[in-house]
Amino acid sequence: MTSSLTPSRGGAQTHHVEPLPRPARLRPGDILRQGTLGPRIRRLRAMLSALGIALGIAALIAVTGVSASSKAHLLAQLDRLGSNLLTISPGKDLDGTPTTLPPQAEKMLSRIGPVQQATAITTTDAKVYRSPYMPKDRDGGLEVVGARRNLLAALHGEIQAGRWLDDSSEKLPTVVLGHDAAEGLGLSTPGTRVWISDHWYAVIGILRANELAPEIDRSAMMSWTNAVKDLKANGTASTVYLRTDPDKVSAVQNVAGATANPAAPQNVAVSRPSDLLKARYETVSGLNSLVVALASVALLVGGVGIANTMVVGVMERRGEIGLRRSLGARTGQIATQFLIEATVLGAAGGIIGALLGAIGVLGYATWENWPPVIPPTILATGPAISMAVGVLAGLYPAVRASRLAPTEALRSL
Repeated sequence: MTSSLTPSRGGAQTHHVEPLPRPARLRPGDILRQGTLGPRIRRLRAMLSALGIALGIAALIAVTGVSASSKAHLLAQLDRLGSNLLTISPGKDLDGTPTTLPPQAEKMLSRIGPVQQATAITTTDAKVYRSPYMPKDRDGGLEVVGARRNLLAALHGEIQAGRWLDDSSEKLPTVVLGHDAAEGLGLSTPGTRVWISDHWYAVIGILRANELAPEIDRSAMMSWTNAVKDLKANGTASTVYLRTDPDKVSAVQNVAGATANPAAPQNVAVSRPSDLLKARYETVSGLNSLVVALASVALLVGGVGIANTMVVGVMERRGEIGLRRSLGARTGQIATQFLIEATVLGAAGGIIGALLGAIGVLGYATWENWPPVIPPTILATGPAISMAVGVLAGLYPAVRASRLAPTEALRSL
């Protein structure tokens, strides 16, 4: 502020005060350009700094997306196969000796009120081979079972090729192969023959894999009548499958053992296969937490990398900071410049990481034939988290830059 003497009309002198110039204020666009100057000039360093953040966000989104896709696939399987399936099979007595179900077990179980469908298989001692010249000990663990006509419907099974057992199967030597049995025998289409108990049997169908009844996948199935007549099966159900009212599965599960074998219900094993699928998914989800922890470490490493880059940037740009301070730049403007630079690096890493993670989920889900699912919340919060990491990483370098004295900073010029 300056003053000068000015004569008035009466001859007296008055003081005229001139106002000080107003300090210049940077507009938001100018601040943004200053904040992005460092990444634009030092591109390689900026890319390497953002890489750690990108890897962390990509891992976070990939793990979450793969887990969600796996869950969607599991739920789709349960919707298709149904979670109201119960399996009743013989257990073991107190001595650990395997037991058998009573002959009337299948019929008694079908009379339980909420049971909608009841079917069964009976095991045999026969083995299935591709030809009679195969060694007897090379059966591959495949079984031959007798099946009820309604087995496929009760299990919600699907035919991959050919057809299921029908009226002609009661009179002709025919079998239907489970998915794994067909692969083990090297067969992909029906119309060929397999060797069972010194006789040829025509393969009339091949089933798709069934998650809820994996024992069917490794079996060659023939009509119940032929299993008893030709293979000397005892005709007792080795496994009974029940489709129940979805709202009363637990109630049927509680009484199934006593109904199948009233004399020794403790010797009956009752299971719900869908519970095994859910347990498997929960196990995989538990392991995913480990990967999330690794992703968090990657985020931390990325934040440290950004902080290191910003500290080095402050040291290298001391002359620039001193010149700007001597020209009137405020400490807040200097701090904002470096804080914006760190935020830009974090945001760039987050966006790149989100894209990489989404591509990874899409590719893996397509490979596994799963529906690709990426939760929108994690896709949106990923870049936000990376920006927060960038802000935290840039706080100290920004404060340090703003506290540099102009004279000290100008010495490096």
